[in-house]
Amino acid sequence: MSNPILNDANFDKTMTNAGWAAPDPGTRSAPIDDGPVSPWTAAGERMTIGGTLTATGVLFTILLIAAAFGWNAIDDVDDTFPVLAMAGIAVGFGCAIAMMFKPGLAKILGPIYALAQGYVVGVISRYYDERFNGIVIQAVGATLGVFLVMLIIYRTRLIRVTAGFKRVVIAATLGLMAFYFMSFILSLFGVEIGIFSSASGLGIAFSVGAALLAAFNLMLDFDFIEKGVERGLPKQMEWVGAFGLMVTLVWLYLELLRLLAKLQSR
Repeated sequence: MSNPILNDANFDKTMTNAGWAAPDPGTRSAPIDDGPVSPWTAAGERMTIGGTLTATGVLFTILLIAAAFGWNAIDDVDDTFPVLAMAGIAVGFGCAIAMMFKPGLAKILGPIYALAQGYVVGVISRYYDERFNGIVIQAVGATLGVFLVMLIIYRTRLIRVTAGFKRVVIAATLGLMAFYFMSFILSLFGVEIGIFSSASGLGIAFSVGAALLAAFNLMLDFDFIEKGVERGLPKQMEWVGAFGLMVTLVWLYLELLRLLAKLQSR
C-alpha cells in the first residue's frame, strides 16, 4: 500500500498541535521579544535529514529481521497462507490508518508496522522465490534501482512535485487502494480478478502502472522530508518521514515482485 499520510495536511496538524508546543506557523518568523525561545525551536529539536535517515535505518532493520522470520516460517509453499501473516496485514493496515490521524505516534507505530509488514513480506517473498528461483534478489535490486533513479529525478527537478502533481498521485493511489480492497473482498467470496496474476499483456501493463505509481509516491516522500526540514517541523516528524519511505518501498518491492513473476511466466 502507499502512504498518502505524507501530505500538506500533516504539516498543518504538526504546526498547530498543542502537545508539541508548536507556534502558529503564520507567526513563526516574527521577532520574539517577550521571553525565552520555545524548546520546539531549539536546533536539536527540529526535524533533520540525518535524523530521518537514522529512523529509516531503524525501521528497515526491524523489517528485515521480521522478514527473515516470515521467510523461515514457510515449510511448504503449497500450504495455505499463514494466519499470522494475515494478522500482520491487518496490523500493518491499522498502523497506516492510525498514522493519518496521529502522526505524533510514528515512533511507536513505525516499529509495529515494520514487525507486522516485515513478517508478511518474508512470507510472500518465500512463496515467490520457491516458484521463481532468484526472483527476490532481482526484485530487491530493482527496488533499490528505482529508488535511486527517483531520488536523482527529484534532486535534479526533472519532475517537479507541484500541488497538481501531488493531487494526481494521491488520487490515483487512493483509487488503486480502493481497487485492491474491493478485489480482496471479492476474493473472500471466491471471485478472483485475473489482472493481478495474469501474465497477459493487460496484466503486465497493470503491474507496470502500479509500480510506476509507487515510484511517483517516492517523490512525495522526498518532498515531505525536504519541506519538513525547511519548515522546521518538530523532531518527531522524522519518524513520520521514515514511516512513509518504508511503506512506499515495501509497496514498490511487492509490485516489482509481482511484475517480475508475470514476465517470467510468459
